Amino acid sequence: MKYFPEDFEFGVATASYQIEGAGDADGRSPSVWDAFAAREGAVFQGHNGSVACDHYHRYKEDIALMKQLGIGTYRLSLAWPRILPGGTGEVNPKGIEFYRNLLTEIRNAGIEPAVTLYHWDHPQGLEDFGGWRDRRMALAYGEYAKVCFDAFGDLVSRWITINEPFCIAHLSYFMGQHAPGLKLGVQDLFNSVHHVNLAHGLAMEAFRKGGYQGEIGITLNMITPRPATGTPEDRRAADLYTDFNTRLFTDPLYRGTYPASLAASYPDAAFPVQPGDMDLISAKTDFIGVNFYNESAVKADPTTPEGYSYAPDGYEKTAMGWPVTPLGLLRQLRWLHKEYNPGPIYITENGAAYPDQVTEGRVHDQDRIEYLRRHFAVCVEAVEEGIPLKGYYLWSFMDNFEWSHGYSKRFGIVYVDYETQQRIPKDSFYYYREVVNGYEGF
Repeated sequence: MKYFPEDFEFGVATASYQIEGAGDADGRSPSVWDAFAAREGAVFQGHNGSVACDHYHRYKEDIALMKQLGIGTYRLSLAWPRILPGGTGEVNPKGIEFYRNLLTEIRNAGIEPAVTLYHWDHPQGLEDFGGWRDRRMALAYGEYAKVCFDAFGDLVSRWITINEPFCIAHLSYFMGQHAPGLKLGVQDLFNSVHHVNLAHGLAMEAFRKGGYQGEIGITLNMITPRPATGTPEDRRAADLYTDFNTRLFTDPLYRGTYPASLAASYPDAAFPVQPGDMDLISAKTDFIGVNFYNESAVKADPTTPEGYSYAPDGYEKTAMGWPVTPLGLLRQLRWLHKEYNPGPIYITENGAAYPDQVTEGRVHDQDRIEYLRRHFAVCVEAVEEGIPLKGYYLWSFMDNFEWSHGYSKRFGIVYVDYETQQRIPKDSFYYYREVVNGYEGF
């Protein structure tokens, strides 16, 4: 039996648009996700985040539940439209007041907040001029980041600049699955990628120059598929896939360059790099966050424009249709540590959606417990191998608005009845409590 080290940090994670609700309360402006959700067919059954889990009004109840878990950290995100409704310029005092009250409540519960500055919900007004395709978006973000550091720096010791740049760029402007739901060409994708990377760099610069206390890093959802077979063709396919989806974020962060293969593969597109950009982007972070849910296999496929495609597998699937591949997490941690040696690593999201049901006042989610147990086991193995994995934040604390899937997918360890807003801890909540408090081994 193996156990986590005594100083290993456990937490839970959420994001502002997915749980807060209060969409038009206290000066908040419409976000890009409000506009996207209002578009017919964009989100499952027309769901939106206008009410969500009503965390804006119920946060004290939610923090009290977190305290019962015994966690050390709560990862949350700030809503840009609450703080700077215009994207830049005038600060909304009601937004500042809400987050100061929330952060104080978290700390009073004996929990440290880990704050994500941007988890996809920027003001729609910024999208109207192009959003992340436009360099002005990165500059606006830099201003927003400084406002947050000034307003909350005394209450926050860990900052995460950006959540999942891949989703921001690829899903929003290339694949059309996330707000603003655009299917554009590679040049627009590269523009978006670079401006998200630059935004991170600008936040790093503001934090370091401002002399704020605490630590700062970024959270990536790296896609590092395994080759379907050991053939050179499949290995090359997996490597190219990683360049296009992951190294275009990790290489700038840790090497100050973009992968050379992208210029060769897409000669008509280029990253809009200006002098000094790469120095900002590659400034040393204090840690990196890893969001991991699954790993896929990739095979060489000459019938596709990219030369590769997904290979089928036989793994069990979650309600999202994602394969359950805990060893993929171990492979990814090894890859990250070996290729970049980024320093301390935190799992900032990991979890699974299953079709949970309430039975006599309880939710028996054994599938989720098993998913978590298997991923905890590989985390312990990674620590024993010497990988500097320092903490794990479970996604998600409670069921919430799951982006384009609306409320149809449940990731939480707390069940939310969206009609009554009742919170019901699932069996996985109690299981995680055992893990957090050191009573469960692997």
